[in-house]
Amino acid sequence: MSYCKPVTTPVDTSAKLHAEVGAPVADPSLYRSLVGALQYLTFTRPDITYAVQKICLYMHDPREPHFTAMKRVLRYLKGTISEGLHITRSKTTTLTAYTDADWAGCPNTRHSTSGFSVFLGDNLISWSSKRQPTVSRSSAEAEYYGVANVVAETIWIRNLLLELHCLLNTTTLVYCDNIIAVYFSTNPVQHQRTKHIELDILFVRERVAMG
Repeated sequence: MSYCKPVTTPVDTSAKLHAEVGAPVADPSLYRSLVGALQYLTFTRPDITYAVQKICLYMHDPREPHFTAMKRVLRYLKGTISEGLHITRSKTTTLTAYTDADWAGCPNTRHSTSGFSVFLGDNLISWSSKRQPTVSRSSAEAEYYGVANVVAETIWIRNLLLELHCLLNTTTLVYCDNIIAVYFSTNPVQHQRTKHIELDILFVRERVAMG
């Protein structure tokens, strides 16, 4: 694919990948080898993390649509071969995180995928895109799992910086676009519909109360 036509995005969001749709690929080992290489590339290319996470789900039984999705990532990389993650001097040391989730996005298991990105000043230092281990019964629950994951990640980063004698004097900011999830993080009332995610709620709420 050295001379393939580049595309502007690594994933086609209008099409959903299914586990058993399409003909099996002729060489499954080639698919696994290429996907494994793309996994290593996510260490410095956070923009393909979500796309690679999706195609990794089908390594046990890859089909032609999965192979096409994988080749789209390669076409995207062809057009952005000079791009990369740059770490530069920043005027601020604020730890800022962003999180989002797609509710029941997997058409086979109805598991949600949550992701986050963490910035130290102007530099992106941590990111993730993972399918959640359980089925969420509401979009708020899916979003809140993502919030809990990124809060745990930022706590780990703050402790690491503390060990490196880089004390942060500002509060960590976590941005989430779900109003109910934000409401859960500060509301002391425990609703009946949130008891199944009580540990995540109490964990985040405790950290919010600590500042």
